[in-house]
Amino acid sequence: MVDQVDVVVLGMGVGGETAAGALAEAGLTVVGVEANLLGGECPYWACIPSKMMLRGGEVLAEGRRIPGMAGKAAVEPEWKPVAQRIREEATSGWDDRSAVDRFVGQGGRFVRGHGHITGPGEVAVGEQEFHVRRGIVVAGGTRTMMPPVAGLRASPYWTNHEAIETETVPNSLVVLGGGAVGVELAQVFARFGAEVALVEMAERLLPAEEPEASDVLTTALQRDGISVRTGSAVTSVDHDSTFTATLDNGERVEGEQLLVATGRQADLAGLGVVNVGIDEDSGWIPVDGHLRAAPGVWAVGDITGKGLFTHVAVHQGEIAAADILGREVPAADYTAMPRAVFTDPEVGGVGRTEARAREDGAHVRTAVGGLSARGFLHGAGGEGLIKLVADADRDVLIGATSVGPAGAEVLGLLTLAVHEQVPLPHLRRMIYAFPTFHRAVREALDELG
Repeated sequence: MVDQVDVVVLGMGVGGETAAGALAEAGLTVVGVEANLLGGECPYWACIPSKMMLRGGEVLAEGRRIPGMAGKAAVEPEWKPVAQRIREEATSGWDDRSAVDRFVGQGGRFVRGHGHITGPGEVAVGEQEFHVRRGIVVAGGTRTMMPPVAGLRASPYWTNHEAIETETVPNSLVVLGGGAVGVELAQVFARFGAEVALVEMAERLLPAEEPEASDVLTTALQRDGISVRTGSAVTSVDHDSTFTATLDNGERVEGEQLLVATGRQADLAGLGVVNVGIDEDSGWIPVDGHLRAAPGVWAVGDITGKGLFTHVAVHQGEIAAADILGREVPAADYTAMPRAVFTDPEVGGVGRTEARAREDGAHVRTAVGGLSARGFLHGAGGEGLIKLVADADRDVLIGATSVGPAGAEVLGLLTLAVHEQVPLPHLRRMIYAFPTFHRAVREALDELG
């Protein structure tokens, strides 16, 4: 039997969950399909539990900073409270019953399984078939991208899933990938006693961010005892009782465990998007400003390639739901899309980097400043910077970076400035509280000229 429904949402990560919940509350018959846990990566293996881990490491680091600032302290890390907090407070033992109940309470119907588009307006989940009257929302998310490294797939490597779920800290850890996931987890495990080696193929960590931010973070990670190798590719991985990663320069790096954090990729073929005219080999699903991907098909979240962030997925889910309901809403605007890496120091970015702006042909002015008096007063752990990228022709910010103990929070001011294209003279005339981290923005504006 074929079920007649209004909407099927394939993938119930945060983007799919947002769209499905809004549509169900609006009175449509909505089927949410998810093979794993409703809520996706963020609440169970990414944003939420990883930040609990980082907070634990931050507390340890602050304790170690007491000598020379406030007295004496002896810090002994213990992983058990962190693992317990993740299991009990964040993930409920990796159980999504409360999330399913919430969606059903909104009026939705949840189906556990792998959904597959079989044709326009047609979806199959195992033996169940659905005929869709209003639309299909594709929110299949992404999975860890496995680099083509000899011996890697046959080894018992970790992804972010195993790293988040671990009950113990390995004595030593090799991390492949110096993006957000790699640097965050490398710092966590180093602060809890692991000997960590971090390997990144690009010439610097966080290669998508400003080089000045990469420099500050690299120094901070090295201070935590992490061995950082950039401009190095892993050519093979061997595993016996430990892992041995061989680099392209012949060097070997060993560790009790190995974490793969080399990016994410979508599985378009598994979703059957080719059956509605979408190229399954394109890597991402192209969408317009209202997340339309094909007639009767919308796509939201990581799978659109617009930014692998929870806040982007939620933003897209809201717009797609409104569009399906026939409501007029502004198109998605990624001009001032914020990014944050929750290491210590935090690295926040918004809009375009200097390199990206110049590639786009913009006439730019840039300035880099320190963290003002607050960085000095903070003392140990107070390193950071503000970098501004301005369009010299329009006299507005088109990008900014905030690095420091509150880097992601200071980013709020900069995101507003980029989003609303606030003229630079207006930003200079603002009164910035002293002594705060955000006052450093004013000093960077003075440097900008």
